[in-house]
Amino acid sequence: MALTRDFKATVRARIERDPDFREALLLEGVECLLAGDVETGKSVLRDYVNATIGFRELGGLTDKSPKSLMRMLGPYGNPQARNLFEIISCLQEREGLRLKVQAVR
Repeated sequence: MALTRDFKATVRARIERDPDFREALLLEGVECLLAGDVETGKSVLRDYVNATIGFRELGGLTDKSPKSLMRMLGPYGNPQARNLFEIISCLQEREGLRLKVQAVR
């Protein structure tokens, strides 16, 4: 299901005014990836990038073309683990946080 412009604008506005929401969105994207829901994880990370840093700036940080990054996080993208972890690392650094994996039974 495609998101409407109104929904994306609402998410962007919330991200800009609510740092806790912004962090939660980044965390949700990474948690989805770790849980094996790659499509949702990529989609959430793409929304996060669009609403925060933007693909142009992320491209500068990762030394990759913005279009290539958009494709990686797009619905048909299949990023290599190295690229995906580099993206996540840059997003964490820019957000000023460090995500940690914790084992739970």
